[in-house]
Amino acid sequence: MKNLRITVNGVAYDVQVEELGADAVAAPAPAAAPAKAAASAKKAAPKAAGAGEKVAAPMPGTIVSVNVSDGQSVKKGDVLVVLEAMKMENEIKAPNDGTITSVAVSKGESVDTGATLVTLA
Repeated sequence: MKNLRITVNGVAYDVQVEELGADAVAAPAPAAAPAKAAASAKKAAPKAAGAGEKVAAPMPGTIVSVNVSDGQSVKKGDVLVVLEAMKMENEIKAPNDGTITSVAVSKGESVDTGATLVTLA
């Protein structure tokens, strides 16, 4: 947890911000414990089924750019897609090393929370 002071319209607010790992980008949750459980289940299921790991949109927004293509190799932390939400550009990064098996979005497309952006193998 980080303690930060944010000033909005001249009023200072003290807030606590929790830092989440790369898994949280793919599966946002209101509490830390469910996010870990969901991420663990998400990782285990694709390996058992032989399918790829889906990287989902953490929030609704518009796709600004798609930086990968089918068959491309990526490293953990590589920017896969840039999603604009509330006039902020959010980089959606690879949760682990892998190969892109499918790209489900294109530039300019609107997505909802949880929509699959890309699939990694």
